[in-house]
Amino acid sequence: MSATAAVEMPKISETGLTVKEVSQRIENGQSNAVKTSTSRSVKDIVRANVFTLFNGIIFVAMVMVLVTGSWRDAVFGFVIIINTGIGIFTELKAKRTLDKLSILVASDFLVRRDGEDVEVPHNEIVLGDLLWIRSGEQVPADGQIIQTWGLELDESMLTGESRTVRHKVGEQVYSGATAVSGMALVKVNAVGSHSYAATLTAQAKVYKKTVSDLNKGINTILKFMTFLVVPLCILLILSQIHTVGGWDAALSTGEWRQAVVSAVAGVVGMIPEGLVLLTSLNFAVAAMRLARHNTLVQELESVETLARVDALNLDKTGTITDGGIAFNQLIMLGSRWRELPAQPTEGGSFETLTEQAATQALYDCCNEEQPNGTGQAVLAGLKAQGYEPAQVESRVPFSSARKWSAVVKPILPPAGGDSRSESEGGRTEITPSHLAMTAPASGGETWYMGAPEVIISALDGDYSDVLQQVNDYANDGNRVLLVARSTTSLADTDNPQIDPQAKPVALVLCSEKIREDAEQTLAWFREQGVRCRVISGDNPVTVGAIARKVRLTGEHEPRFMDARELPEDVNELARVLENVDVLGRVLPNQKKAIVQALHTQNHVVAMTGDGVNDALAIKEADLGIAMGNAAPATKAVAQVVLVDSKFSHLPDVVARGRQVMANMERVASLFLVKTVYSALISLGVVLTQIPYPYLPRHITYIGALTIGMPAFILALAPNTRRYIPGFLKRVVTFALPGGIATALSVLLTAWFLPGIMGWDVTKNVDLSALRATSAIILFLMGVFVLARVAQPLNSWRGILVAAFAAAGVIGAFIPFVANFFALILPTGTTLVATLIALGGSALIFVICLWLAPLVGKVSGKLLRQHGFNI
Repeated sequence: MSATAAVEMPKISETGLTVKEVSQRIENGQSNAVKTSTSRSVKDIVRANVFTLFNGIIFVAMVMVLVTGSWRDAVFGFVIIINTGIGIFTELKAKRTLDKLSILVASDFLVRRDGEDVEVPHNEIVLGDLLWIRSGEQVPADGQIIQTWGLELDESMLTGESRTVRHKVGEQVYSGATAVSGMALVKVNAVGSHSYAATLTAQAKVYKKTVSDLNKGINTILKFMTFLVVPLCILLILSQIHTVGGWDAALSTGEWRQAVVSAVAGVVGMIPEGLVLLTSLNFAVAAMRLARHNTLVQELESVETLARVDALNLDKTGTITDGGIAFNQLIMLGSRWRELPAQPTEGGSFETLTEQAATQALYDCCNEEQPNGTGQAVLAGLKAQGYEPAQVESRVPFSSARKWSAVVKPILPPAGGDSRSESEGGRTEITPSHLAMTAPASGGETWYMGAPEVIISALDGDYSDVLQQVNDYANDGNRVLLVARSTTSLADTDNPQIDPQAKPVALVLCSEKIREDAEQTLAWFREQGVRCRVISGDNPVTVGAIARKVRLTGEHEPRFMDARELPEDVNELARVLENVDVLGRVLPNQKKAIVQALHTQNHVVAMTGDGVNDALAIKEADLGIAMGNAAPATKAVAQVVLVDSKFSHLPDVVARGRQVMANMERVASLFLVKTVYSALISLGVVLTQIPYPYLPRHITYIGALTIGMPAFILALAPNTRRYIPGFLKRVVTFALPGGIATALSVLLTAWFLPGIMGWDVTKNVDLSALRATSAIILFLMGVFVLARVAQPLNSWRGILVAAFAAAGVIGAFIPFVANFFALILPTGTTLVATLIALGGSALIFVICLWLAPLVGKVSGKLLRQHGFNI
C-alpha cells in the first residue's frame, strides 16, 4: 500500500475498510488476485511433446539397436530429442510471451481505507473496498456505484457496444470496462475469479487442441504403420534369424545382433520420422517469422489452420475500427447560414451566422472539465484547426440522461460601431474580433449541442427536413450531433431546459476511426476467396455503413441484419447467414452460435475480436485471432494474437499458413515414398527369407541427402497456393508409384544379383557387397523421387537436386563418412552389375510412373460403378 494519494479527491463521509478488515479478507482469499496463465501449463506442454506415438516407436527401435552394441545404426534416435526440443521450446516461448500480455493496466488503483485515499496494486483490492474509478482507468473489479461525478464507461470489451454508457448511483459496473469521463466511488462486490470478466474467462479457458489436417494425415499414416510395425518387426527378426542358421546358431555366434539391426532397418524405414520433425520445425519457423511481425502463434498447429480458413468473422470495434472516435466535419444547415448580409436588420442584429462562429460554439460546448469520448474527439479535431477556448458565462455539462449540453456566451459589442469591414467588390467580411451574430448589448446567447432528435423535439416549428438529413448521415455510418442557438440566456442552470425558440444551426459529424489498413486487408481476403462477415454488438445500420466504407463486399452493397431477428435453430441460422454480410446487436452467445452454424456447412472458421464478449466465439472457431489489447479471456483462448493489434497482419498470417501447408504436402509425398518402399521391402524379405538388403545407417545417410535436408529447404520456399482439401489422398497417390518402383528395384537386386555374381550372402563380405549395391540403388531412386517432387527443375530447384546428388557421391569418397555409414564403392564386375541394376531401376521407375495414372483411372471408374464416391 502506497502513501496517501497526492491527487485531491472529492470530500466524502465514507471511511472505507480498516487495515484489520483488509487483512482478514486477504487471509480469506477475498482479494482481487487472479491466477493468470495460458491455455496449457508447462507440464502439459512437455507431456504433449514427449509422449507421442512417433517418439514411442523410434525410442523402442533405438533401444533394440543399442542392446546389440551397434550404436552407429542408432543415430536415427536423435530425431526424438530434436523434434521434442523444438516443440517444447516454441510453445514455452509462446507461453511466456502471452503471460506478459495483459489488458488490465498494471498501475495502482485508488481506494478509501480508514478515512483516507490510498493507492494499492490491482491484486490487493479486496471485497468490500471503496474504490475510486477515475477517467482513463480500467475497472479492476465488479462493484456498485455509491457516488458518481458523471462517470461514463466504455463497455465495448464486455458487450461489443461501442457507445459509452453513463452510470447512476446504485448501478453495477463490471471489471474490464474503461472509464472515459467523470469519476465514481464504487463498493467492490466481486473480486478475483468471481468477477464478471474472470467468470467468462474460466468458461472459455477449457483447453481445445487445434485440429491440424496435416497432423491428422501424418497420424493416420503412423497409426496404419503401427499395425504393420509390430508384426513385421517380429517377422523380420525371425526371418533374419533364419538367414543366419536359426536360433541356436544365432545365439551361439552372436549373429542375433545383426538380425535385430536388420529388422530395425525395416522398421525405421517405415516410420517417416523426418516428416514429423520437419512438420514441427516448419511450424516453429513460421511462428518465429510471424513473431517478427508482432504476431504471436500460441499453438504450432494453428499455422496450418490459417491455410484452410474460408470464413472470417470480424468484430468491428478493435478490428476494422480502432475503438476511437474522429471528428469529421461541421455542416451548416442551409445556405442562409453561409455569410453575413451587407446591412444589419432592424434592431441592430444580424440574422445569419458564420460557420466559424458555430464551430467556436461547438468547441466551447465540448470544452468541459471531463469531456466524454465524442467531446474529446471534437476538441482534438478543432484544436488541429486552430480553435481555442473562448469566454463562457455559464455551462450545462453533457448528461447521458439529457443527451445535450449548453454554454451561455456573452454578446460582444461592436468595437467602434460596426465590426464589419468592406472588402473588394463591396462584400462584407467578418473581423476576427466578432465571430458571432451581434445582438443587443445586454444578456447573452445560448448554444446547445447534443442528440438531434432530443433537441429538435424541444423546439417550436417543423424541422423534419433536418431530421431527414440526420438520418441520411447516420445511415452512412456517422455519429451525428446538432448545434442550435438561442438569442436568450439560460434562466436556470440547475434545472436547464432548451429554449423552444432556439434555431438549429449546424450538424456535427463524427465517426469511429477506421483502421487505415482495413480496406486493403479486406480486399486481399476477397481475392483469396475468404468470405468475411462483420459481427458486432453495435447498431446494424452503423456497422453496415462502416462495412460499406471499407468495401467489405467489394462493388456490392453489404447486406446487414439485426441479430435480434436471427433464428435460434442452428441449421436455419446457417441458411440465413449465407445471405448476410453484417450483423449488429449480436450477443456473445449468438457469436458462438454463428460459428457453430458455419461449421454445419463445413466452413473452416476464423474469428477475430478483442472483447470478453468475443471469447466464447473465438474458442468455438477453428482459429481464434485476438488483438494484442484484448481482454484476458480473449487472449487465453485464441491461437493467434496480433500483439500490436494491427488488422493488416492477417494476410501475412494466412499467407504463411498457406506456405506451410502447400510445401508440407510436397515434402510429405517425399517422405511417404520411403514409408511405402520400406514396408514393401520388409514384406518381400519376410516372404522370401533373404537377408535385409541394407543397414539402418544406410537409410539414415540416403534419407538425409535425398529426403530430409532437401525437404527442409523445399518446405521453406515461397508458396501461395490456396488450400485444397484431400491432403492425405494426394500424398498417397504421389508416393505409391515411386515407392513401388524403389521396392521392386531393391528386391529384384537382392533376389537375383547374388546368383548372377556368385555371392554367398551368409558371408559378411558378400552380404556387405549386396547391401552396398542396394544402397546405391536406393540413393539413385531417392534422387529420382526428389527431382519429381522439386519440379519445375529449370530454376534453383534443379540446382538443389544436383547439389544433393553430388553430395551423396562425394561422401562415398570421404573415408570417415564411408566408414561410418558403411558405404562401399563397387569395382570390377561388381561395378558392371551395379550399373546394369541401376539401368533396370531407372526403367522400372519410368514404367511405374506411366502406369500410375492408368491404374488410377481404371480403379476410380470401378469404384464409382460400385457406388463409392471418390
